[in-house]
Amino acid sequence: MELTPRQIVAELDKHIVGQNEAKRSVAIAVRNRWRRQQVGEAMKKEISPKNIMMIGPTGVGKTEIARRLATLTGAPFIKIEATKYTEVGYYGRDVESMVRELVENSLGIIRSAERDKVKEEAEKRANDRLVDMLLPPLSARARRQSEEDEDEGIEETDPEDLSDSELSRKIRHDRNREKIRKMLEAGQMEEKTVNIVTETRAVPMIMSNMPGMESMELDFQEIFEKIAPKNRTTRKLNVKDAREFLIEQECDHLLNKEKIQSAAIELAENLGIIFIDEIDKIVASEKQHGADVSRQGVQRDLLPIVEGTTVQTKYGYVRTDHVLFIAAGAFHRSNPSDLMPELQGRFPIRVELKDLTKEDFVRILTEPDGSLTKQYYALMQTEQVELQFEPDGVDALAGYAFSINQKMQNIGARRLYTIMERLLEELSFDAPDRPGEKVIIDAGYVRERIDELCKDEDLSKFIL
Repeated sequence: MELTPRQIVAELDKHIVGQNEAKRSVAIAVRNRWRRQQVGEAMKKEISPKNIMMIGPTGVGKTEIARRLATLTGAPFIKIEATKYTEVGYYGRDVESMVRELVENSLGIIRSAERDKVKEEAEKRANDRLVDMLLPPLSARARRQSEEDEDEGIEETDPEDLSDSELSRKIRHDRNREKIRKMLEAGQMEEKTVNIVTETRAVPMIMSNMPGMESMELDFQEIFEKIAPKNRTTRKLNVKDAREFLIEQECDHLLNKEKIQSAAIELAENLGIIFIDEIDKIVASEKQHGADVSRQGVQRDLLPIVEGTTVQTKYGYVRTDHVLFIAAGAFHRSNPSDLMPELQGRFPIRVELKDLTKEDFVRILTEPDGSLTKQYYALMQTEQVELQFEPDGVDALAGYAFSINQKMQNIGARRLYTIMERLLEELSFDAPDRPGEKVIIDAGYVRERIDELCKDEDLSKFIL
C-alpha cells in the first residue's frame, strides 16, 4: 500500500497496454487509501473513498486492471460479477454476500501475516514432535506414571536415585534423540516414514437455494463442526510431508483467532476494495417484468452497500462506509445514465477505456511480461521446439485480429487467443515429434494459415 501512483501505473504497464487514464484513476484511488490512514482520527472519519466506474468495450483491459491491482496491493480485494446477484426473493445470491467475501479475503491476509510471526516457534514444536515420533522419549511411560503418583501425593523419583544401568541407558537414549534432531535439521531424514494421527468431523453439507441465507448456512455449518463427533485416522507420511502438516497444526494452536478476526474486520473496513464487473448487466430494459424486475432490485440492494451500511458476518459487524468500490461495464446496449441516479452518484469518477487499435495489438503481443508470444515460446520450449516471432509476423497477426474484430463482434484482445491457437494448431499437435526444430513465424507463415479463412469469410473459427 506504500506504492506511489507512478509506481502503481508502472507495475500495471508491465501487463496492460494503453488505457493510461484508467490506470491513473485506479492508482490515485489506491494511494488515497494509504493517505487516509496517515491523517488524524477526526478527519479520517470524514474522508470517504471516491468510487470509480470504468466504461469500455469487452476485452480492452477493465478486468485485467482489477486482477493485476489485486496482486499489487496488500489490501483485501475481491472481484465479483454483478450478474450473479438477484433481488431478495429471486433465485440468486444476496448482495451483502460480497462484503462477507471481502472479510474472508481480509481474514486470509491477516492470518498469513500472523502465521509468519509464529512460524519459527511452530517449526520448533513440529521438529520436537517429529523427534518424539521417530524415537519416543524413554521416560514417556515414566512421566505418565509420575503424573498419576503426583495426583496421589507420591513424590517423583530423583534422577540421582536411578541405578547406573538405567542412568546409562537414559544418557544413551538422550544422545540418540539429539542425533536425530540434528539429522532432521540437516534434512537427512526427509524420506523416513512416521504415523500422523488426524482428527476430522463428519459435518453434513447444508445445501439451500434460499437467497439471502448464506450467512445462516455458515452459522449452521459452524455449529455442526463443534458438536459433530471426531473421527481419528492414522496416516503414514514421510518426514517432509509430515513436517508441513505439523507446522500447520502448531500454527493453528499458536494463533489468537479472536485477535485475527478483529484485525480482519478493521482491515476490510478501512482498506477493502470491491471490484464489481458487468455492472451494465443489471440495467433493466423498458419491459419491467421477469428478470428485469430483479435487475432493478439488485441496484436497490447495491445502493446501501455502496453508500455505507453495516453488514453482519460470522466474525462480527462490518461497516462499508470506507470500502472502495470499482465498477466496470461495456454498456454497449445501455448507458451509465440508465442506472439509478442514486447509484450513479456513488461513482463520481468515470473513466472511459478506448477501443484497441492494430498498434495496440502489436504491443499486446510483444511488450507485457506474460505476452502471448512469450507464452507460446515457453510452451514449445518444453518440447525442444524453438519459436521465433518476426516483426512482420507479429504485425500480420495484429492486422488479422483488428480486421476480424471490425467484421465480427468486437471482443478486443481476446481475439488474439483464438488467432494464435489457429495459427499454431498444427505445430502444437506435431511438436512432440519435432524436437530440435526452429520455427520462424513471419508474415508468410501467418498468411498461409489464416489468410484463406479470411478470404472465404469463414470466420467461425475465430468466434469465441
